[in-house]
Amino acid sequence: MSATRRPLAVALLVPLLAALALWAFAWPAARTAPRDLPLGVAGPAAAAAQAEQRLSRHEGAFEIHRYADEAAARDAIEERTVHGALVVTEQGPRLLTASAASPMVAQLLREAVAGDSEVPVTDVVAAPEGDPRGAAFGASLLPLTLAGIAAGSAVTLLGLRGVRAVAALVAASALVGVTAAAITHSWLGVLTGDWWAEAGALGLTSLAVAGAVAGLAALLGNAGIALGAAVMMLLGNPFSGASSAPRLLPEPAGAIGQWLPPGAGASLLRSVSYFDGAAATGPALTLTWWALLGLGAVLLGPALRSRTTGAAPAPEREPALTG
Repeated sequence: MSATRRPLAVALLVPLLAALALWAFAWPAARTAPRDLPLGVAGPAAAAAQAEQRLSRHEGAFEIHRYADEAAARDAIEERTVHGALVVTEQGPRLLTASAASPMVAQLLREAVAGDSEVPVTDVVAAPEGDPRGAAFGASLLPLTLAGIAAGSAVTLLGLRGVRAVAALVAASALVGVTAAAITHSWLGVLTGDWWAEAGALGLTSLAVAGAVAGLAALLGNAGIALGAAVMMLLGNPFSGASSAPRLLPEPAGAIGQWLPPGAGASLLRSVSYFDGAAATGPALTLTWWALLGLGAVLLGPALRSRTTGAAPAPEREPALTG
Protein backbone atom coordinates (compact mmCIF):
# COMPACT_ATOMS: atom_id res chain seq x y z
CA MET A 1 0.00 0.00 0.00
CA SER A 2 1.41 3.37 -0.98
CA ALA A 3 2.19 6.06 1.58
CA THR A 4 -0.68 8.23 0.30
CA ARG A 5 -3.25 5.47 0.64
CA ARG A 6 -2.36 4.46 4.18
CA PRO A 7 -3.84 7.57 5.86
CA LEU A 8 -6.98 7.17 3.74
CA ALA A 9 -7.28 3.52 4.74
CA VAL A 10 -6.96 4.44 8.43
CA ALA A 11 -9.47 7.28 8.07
CA LEU A 12 -12.02 4.91 6.54
CA LEU A 13 -11.30 1.79 8.59
CA VAL A 14 -11.54 3.36 12.05
CA PRO A 15 -15.07 4.79 11.56
CA LEU A 16 -16.13 1.49 10.02
CA LEU A 17 -14.91 -0.43 13.06
CA ALA A 18 -16.57 2.12 15.36
CA ALA A 19 -19.88 1.73 13.51
CA LEU A 20 -19.62 -2.06 13.69
CA ALA A 21 -18.90 -1.96 17.42
CA LEU A 22 -21.78 0.46 18.05
CA TRP A 23 -24.14 -1.77 16.08
CA ALA A 24 -23.03 -4.88 17.96
CA PHE A 25 -23.25 -3.37 21.44
CA ALA A 26 -25.92 -0.66 21.14
CA TRP A 27 -28.46 -2.41 18.89
CA PRO A 28 -29.28 -5.28 21.32
CA ALA A 29 -29.41 -2.86 24.26
CA ALA A 30 -31.72 -0.46 22.44
CA ARG A 31 -34.10 -3.23 21.35
CA THR A 32 -34.34 -5.08 24.67
CA ALA A 33 -37.85 -6.50 25.11
CA PRO A 34 -39.46 -9.86 25.95
CA ARG A 35 -39.74 -12.17 22.96
CA ASP A 36 -41.50 -15.50 23.62
CA LEU A 37 -40.23 -15.33 27.19
CA PRO A 38 -41.12 -18.63 28.93
CA LEU A 39 -43.72 -17.87 31.62
CA GLY A 40 -45.77 -20.31 33.64
CA VAL A 41 -49.43 -20.04 34.59
CA ALA A 42 -50.70 -22.25 37.40
CA GLY A 43 -54.06 -22.77 39.03
CA PRO A 44 -57.57 -24.02 38.25
CA ALA A 45 -58.21 -24.42 34.55
CA ALA A 46 -60.83 -21.68 34.18
CA ALA A 47 -58.91 -19.08 36.19
CA ALA A 48 -55.64 -19.98 34.50
CA ALA A 49 -57.25 -19.59 31.08
CA GLN A 50 -58.39 -16.07 31.99
CA ALA A 51 -54.90 -15.17 33.20
CA GLU A 52 -53.40 -16.58 30.02
CA GLN A 53 -55.81 -14.50 27.97
CA ARG A 54 -54.73 -11.33 29.80
CA LEU A 55 -51.07 -12.16 29.20
CA SER A 56 -51.72 -12.74 25.49
CA ARG A 57 -52.43 -9.02 25.16
CA HIS A 58 -48.65 -8.59 25.26
CA GLU A 59 -48.39 -9.91 21.71
CA GLY A 60 -45.31 -12.07 21.16
CA ALA A 61 -43.91 -11.28 24.61
CA PHE A 62 -44.59 -14.53 26.47
CA GLU A 63 -44.52 -18.24 25.76
CA ILE A 64 -47.07 -19.64 28.19
CA HIS A 65 -46.57 -22.95 30.01
CA ARG A 66 -49.50 -24.35 31.99
CA TYR A 67 -49.00 -26.04 35.37
CA ALA A 68 -51.46 -27.68 37.70
CA ASP A 69 -50.40 -25.89 40.88
CA GLU A 70 -47.82 -23.64 42.50
CA ALA A 71 -45.50 -26.53 43.39
CA ALA A 72 -45.21 -27.56 39.75
CA ALA A 73 -44.58 -23.96 38.72
CA ARG A 74 -41.83 -23.63 41.33
CA ASP A 75 -40.19 -26.80 40.06
CA ALA A 76 -40.26 -25.44 36.51
CA ILE A 77 -38.57 -22.22 37.65
CA GLU A 78 -35.88 -24.12 39.54
CA GLU A 79 -35.28 -26.33 36.49
CA ARG A 80 -34.94 -23.20 34.31
CA THR A 81 -37.89 -24.19 32.12
CA VAL A 82 -39.59 -20.83 32.73
CA HIS A 83 -38.40 -17.47 34.04
CA GLY A 84 -41.39 -17.00 36.32
CA ALA A 85 -44.99 -17.99 36.88
CA LEU A 86 -48.36 -16.44 37.62
CA VAL A 87 -50.22 -18.50 40.20
CA VAL A 88 -53.99 -17.98 40.31
CA THR A 89 -55.62 -18.79 43.67
CA GLU A 90 -58.91 -18.09 45.41
CA GLN A 91 -57.16 -15.33 47.35
CA GLY A 92 -55.98 -13.72 44.14
CA PRO A 93 -52.99 -13.96 41.79
CA ARG A 94 -49.40 -14.34 42.99
CA LEU A 95 -46.26 -13.87 40.92
CA LEU A 96 -43.22 -16.14 41.19
CA THR A 97 -39.90 -14.87 39.79
CA ALA A 98 -36.26 -15.93 39.70
CA SER A 99 -34.00 -12.90 39.86
CA ALA A 100 -30.95 -15.21 39.80
CA ALA A 101 -31.86 -16.13 36.21
CA SER A 102 -32.08 -12.45 35.28
CA PRO A 103 -32.86 -9.48 37.54
CA MET A 104 -34.01 -7.59 34.44
CA VAL A 105 -36.55 -10.29 33.56
CA ALA A 106 -37.79 -10.41 37.16
CA GLN A 107 -38.39 -6.67 37.12
CA LEU A 108 -40.05 -6.86 33.72
CA LEU A 109 -42.44 -9.54 34.95
CA ARG A 110 -43.37 -7.40 37.95
CA GLU A 111 -44.24 -4.54 35.63
CA ALA A 112 -46.05 -6.62 33.00
CA VAL A 113 -47.95 -8.99 35.29
CA ALA A 114 -48.42 -7.06 38.49
CA GLY A 115 -48.54 -3.55 37.08
CA ASP A 116 -50.00 -1.06 39.52
CA SER A 117 -52.03 -3.69 41.38
CA GLU A 118 -50.97 -5.21 44.68
CA VAL A 119 -49.88 -8.64 43.45
CA PRO A 120 -47.63 -10.47 45.94
CA VAL A 121 -44.25 -11.39 44.44
CA THR A 122 -42.10 -14.31 45.60
CA ASP A 123 -38.51 -14.60 44.41
CA VAL A 124 -38.10 -18.39 44.14
CA VAL A 125 -34.39 -18.29 43.21
CA ALA A 126 -33.07 -14.95 44.35
CA ALA A 127 -29.96 -13.24 43.05
CA PRO A 128 -27.07 -13.23 45.53
CA GLU A 129 -26.84 -10.41 48.05
CA GLY A 130 -23.43 -9.51 46.65
CA ASP A 131 -24.91 -8.85 43.20
CA PRO A 132 -28.66 -8.22 43.48
CA ARG A 133 -28.91 -6.48 40.09
CA GLY A 134 -26.68 -8.90 38.20
CA ALA A 135 -24.27 -6.14 37.17
CA ALA A 136 -21.14 -7.95 38.36
CA PHE A 137 -22.27 -11.22 36.77
CA GLY A 138 -22.78 -9.53 33.42
CA ALA A 139 -19.40 -7.83 33.66
CA SER A 140 -17.60 -11.12 34.39
CA LEU A 141 -17.91 -12.42 30.81
CA LEU A 142 -15.76 -9.72 29.20
CA PRO A 143 -12.60 -10.59 31.20
CA LEU A 144 -13.06 -14.27 30.34
CA THR A 145 -13.35 -13.40 26.66
CA LEU A 146 -10.28 -11.18 26.82
CA ALA A 147 -8.32 -13.88 28.65
CA GLY A 148 -9.23 -16.44 26.01
CA ILE A 149 -8.25 -14.10 23.18
CA ALA A 150 -4.97 -13.30 24.93
CA ALA A 151 -4.15 -16.99 25.47
CA GLY A 152 -4.92 -17.95 21.88
CA SER A 153 -2.93 -15.00 20.54
CA ALA A 154 0.06 -15.63 22.81
CA VAL A 155 0.32 -19.30 21.84
CA THR A 156 0.29 -18.33 18.17
CA LEU A 157 2.72 -15.42 18.38
CA LEU A 158 5.16 -17.38 20.53
CA GLY A 159 5.29 -20.06 17.86
CA LEU A 160 3.95 -22.90 20.01
CA ARG A 161 2.45 -25.74 18.02
CA GLY A 162 1.01 -29.18 18.42
CA VAL A 163 0.80 -30.76 21.85
CA ARG A 164 2.78 -27.97 23.51
CA ALA A 165 0.29 -25.38 22.26
CA VAL A 166 -2.67 -27.44 23.45
CA ALA A 167 -1.07 -27.98 26.86
CA ALA A 168 -0.40 -24.25 27.23
CA LEU A 169 -4.00 -23.37 26.33
CA VAL A 170 -5.47 -25.93 28.72
CA ALA A 171 -3.18 -24.88 31.59
CA ALA A 172 -3.85 -21.18 31.05
CA SER A 173 -7.62 -21.73 30.93
CA ALA A 174 -7.57 -23.87 34.08
CA LEU A 175 -5.71 -21.12 35.93
CA VAL A 176 -8.15 -18.53 34.58
CA GLY A 177 -11.05 -20.61 35.92
CA VAL A 178 -9.53 -20.97 39.39
CA THR A 179 -8.55 -17.30 39.57
CA ALA A 180 -11.96 -16.09 38.35
CA ALA A 181 -13.78 -18.34 40.84
CA ALA A 182 -11.59 -17.05 43.67
CA ILE A 183 -12.52 -13.46 42.78
CA THR A 184 -16.21 -13.82 41.90
CA HIS A 185 -17.13 -16.46 44.49
CA SER A 186 -14.70 -16.25 47.40
CA TRP A 187 -14.10 -12.49 47.39
CA LEU A 188 -17.05 -10.69 45.77
CA GLY A 189 -19.81 -13.20 46.55
CA VAL A 190 -21.24 -12.86 43.03
CA LEU A 191 -21.42 -16.65 42.57
CA THR A 192 -22.95 -18.89 45.23
CA GLY A 193 -22.86 -22.45 43.90
CA ASP A 194 -20.31 -25.22 44.04
CA TRP A 195 -16.87 -23.58 43.88
CA TRP A 196 -15.20 -26.19 41.67
CA ALA A 197 -18.16 -26.41 39.30
CA GLU A 198 -17.98 -22.63 38.86
CA ALA A 199 -14.22 -22.78 38.30
CA GLY A 200 -14.79 -25.48 35.69
CA ALA A 201 -17.44 -23.41 33.90
CA LEU A 202 -15.23 -20.32 33.92
CA GLY A 203 -12.20 -22.25 32.71
CA LEU A 204 -14.15 -24.04 29.97
CA THR A 205 -15.50 -20.71 28.71
CA SER A 206 -11.98 -19.29 28.51
CA LEU A 207 -10.70 -22.46 26.81
CA ALA A 208 -13.47 -22.33 24.19
CA VAL A 209 -12.49 -18.76 23.28
CA ALA A 210 -8.76 -19.49 23.38
CA GLY A 211 -9.14 -22.64 21.31
CA ALA A 212 -11.20 -20.82 18.70
CA VAL A 213 -8.66 -18.01 18.34
CA ALA A 214 -5.62 -20.31 18.26
CA GLY A 215 -7.38 -22.78 15.96
CA LEU A 216 -8.29 -20.08 13.44
CA ALA A 217 -4.72 -18.80 13.60
CA ALA A 218 -3.41 -22.30 12.94
CA LEU A 219 -5.62 -22.54 9.86
CA LEU A 220 -5.42 -18.97 8.54
CA GLY A 221 -2.23 -17.55 9.99
CA ASN A 222 -2.18 -14.37 12.05
CA ALA A 223 -5.33 -13.20 10.27
CA GLY A 224 -7.12 -15.90 12.24
CA ILE A 225 -6.33 -14.05 15.46
CA ALA A 226 -8.12 -10.95 14.19
CA LEU A 227 -11.08 -12.98 12.93
CA GLY A 228 -11.44 -14.96 16.17
CA ALA A 229 -11.11 -11.87 18.35
CA ALA A 230 -13.65 -9.97 16.24
CA VAL A 231 -16.22 -12.76 16.43
CA MET A 232 -15.85 -13.18 20.20
CA MET A 233 -15.80 -9.46 21.00
CA LEU A 234 -18.27 -8.04 18.47
CA LEU A 235 -20.76 -10.91 18.40
CA GLY A 236 -20.15 -13.23 21.33
CA ASN A 237 -19.97 -10.63 24.08
CA PRO A 238 -22.86 -8.26 23.20
CA PHE A 239 -25.09 -11.15 22.04
CA SER A 240 -24.44 -13.24 25.16
CA GLY A 241 -27.43 -11.93 27.13
CA ALA A 242 -25.30 -12.09 30.29
CA SER A 243 -26.58 -8.78 31.64
CA SER A 244 -30.21 -9.39 30.59
CA ALA A 245 -31.40 -12.68 29.04
CA PRO A 246 -31.20 -14.20 25.54
CA ARG A 247 -34.99 -13.94 25.10
CA LEU A 248 -34.80 -10.18 25.66
CA LEU A 249 -32.43 -9.61 22.74
CA PRO A 250 -33.66 -8.91 19.21
CA GLU A 251 -33.68 -11.85 16.84
CA PRO A 252 -31.43 -13.48 15.85
CA ALA A 253 -28.93 -11.98 18.29
CA GLY A 254 -30.10 -14.04 21.26
CA ALA A 255 -29.90 -17.34 19.37
CA ILE A 256 -26.51 -16.52 17.84
CA GLY A 257 -25.16 -15.55 21.25
CA GLN A 258 -26.02 -18.92 22.77
CA TRP A 259 -24.01 -20.69 20.06
CA LEU A 260 -20.89 -18.64 20.84
CA PRO A 261 -18.67 -19.22 23.90
CA PRO A 262 -19.51 -16.03 25.86
CA GLY A 263 -23.26 -16.67 25.71
CA ALA A 264 -22.96 -20.39 26.38
CA GLY A 265 -20.56 -19.61 29.22
CA ALA A 266 -23.00 -17.19 30.83
CA SER A 267 -25.82 -19.75 30.67
CA LEU A 268 -23.62 -22.52 32.08
CA LEU A 269 -22.35 -20.29 34.89
CA ARG A 270 -25.89 -19.32 35.91
CA SER A 271 -26.92 -22.95 35.98
CA VAL A 272 -24.06 -24.22 38.13
CA SER A 273 -23.98 -21.19 40.42
CA TYR A 274 -27.67 -20.56 41.14
CA PHE A 275 -29.70 -23.57 39.92
CA ASP A 276 -27.70 -26.63 41.03
CA GLY A 277 -26.73 -27.43 37.45
CA ALA A 278 -30.24 -27.35 35.96
CA ALA A 279 -30.24 -26.84 32.16
CA ALA A 280 -26.43 -26.97 32.10
CA THR A 281 -26.06 -29.72 29.49
CA GLY A 282 -26.72 -27.61 26.39
CA PRO A 283 -24.28 -24.77 27.09
CA ALA A 284 -21.67 -27.21 28.41
CA LEU A 285 -21.80 -29.17 25.15
CA THR A 286 -21.56 -25.95 23.12
CA LEU A 287 -18.42 -24.88 24.97
CA THR A 288 -16.93 -28.37 24.72
CA TRP A 289 -17.41 -28.47 20.97
CA TRP A 290 -15.78 -25.05 20.57
CA ALA A 291 -12.83 -26.16 22.70
CA LEU A 292 -12.41 -29.51 20.92
CA LEU A 293 -12.69 -28.05 17.43
CA GLY A 294 -10.27 -25.25 18.29
CA LEU A 295 -7.70 -27.54 19.89
CA GLY A 296 -8.09 -29.98 17.01
CA ALA A 297 -7.32 -27.18 14.57
CA VAL A 298 -4.25 -26.28 16.64
CA LEU A 299 -3.01 -29.86 16.32
CA LEU A 300 -3.86 -30.35 12.65
CA GLY A 301 -3.75 -26.80 11.30
CA PRO A 302 -0.08 -26.64 10.27
CA ALA A 303 -0.35 -29.94 8.39
CA LEU A 304 -3.52 -28.82 6.62
CA ARG A 305 -1.97 -25.50 5.65
CA SER A 306 1.13 -27.24 4.32
CA ARG A 307 -1.01 -29.49 2.13
CA THR A 308 -2.84 -26.45 0.78
CA THR A 309 0.31 -24.45 0.06
CA GLY A 310 2.52 -27.42 -0.80
CA ALA A 311 5.15 -26.38 1.73
CA ALA A 312 6.45 -28.25 4.75
CA PRO A 313 5.03 -27.24 8.14
CA ALA A 314 7.06 -24.55 9.84
CA PRO A 315 9.09 -25.92 12.77
CA GLU A 316 8.18 -24.83 16.28
CA ARG A 317 10.36 -21.95 17.40
CA GLU A 318 12.50 -22.44 20.46
CA PRO A 319 13.30 -19.53 22.75
CA ALA A 320 16.72 -18.04 22.12
CA LEU A 321 19.46 -18.93 24.62
CA THR A 322 21.43 -16.16 26.22
CA GLY A 323 24.73 -16.11 28.07
